[in-house]
Amino acid sequence: MKLLHIDSSVLGPHSVSRQVSAAIVDRLKQATPSLDIVYRDLTQTPLAHLSGSHLAVAQGAPAPAELGPDLAAGATALDEFLAADIVVIGAPMYNFTIPSQLKAWIDRIVVAGKTFSYGANGPQGLAGGKRVILAISRGGYYGAGTPLAALEHLETYLRGVFGFIGVNPEFIIADGIQVGPEHREKALAGALEAAINLRAA
Repeated sequence: MKLLHIDSSVLGPHSVSRQVSAAIVDRLKQATPSLDIVYRDLTQTPLAHLSGSHLAVAQGAPAPAELGPDLAAGATALDEFLAADIVVIGAPMYNFTIPSQLKAWIDRIVVAGKTFSYGANGPQGLAGGKRVILAISRGGYYGAGTPLAALEHLETYLRGVFGFIGVNPEFIIADGIQVGPEHREKALAGALEAAINLRAA
């Protein structure tokens, strides 16, 4: 069984989402010692954002020589995702949504003919056999019924985009980490406990 572990926070060891994603992977590794883990840190090996040249190549235009290494990197990212049985992603909220480096990765895995297709009845997800677990962190409180709920574009986006490719993602959430030290400690502790108690398979 293969697991793909993705981190996207720019905060390194100070990141809550990184701590929680690592705890999730540790929990799954303990339950399945033979788990084959591939790790990708999107801040250390970022993928380029899509350009007009990328889209032209996707439509059949010849690939410019200078785009070759980036197209190869994108193909590797897609292959890693397709090969994984489980995907664990650390995703902090930046300005109400996902980090741009995570968006660049998502743009390489949401690919027609690979993870979704269009048919007579509309789009159909092709990645439904995967388990995707998202460790998200938010500086404030953005849950349903809160004053800032309308600005929540992290969990809602990730739920939507993975749903589009056929995956029903799981979430472990640390909220209010910038409200104050005690809120951060409580949020992190709760998320780590949820990781420890995560369903193994």
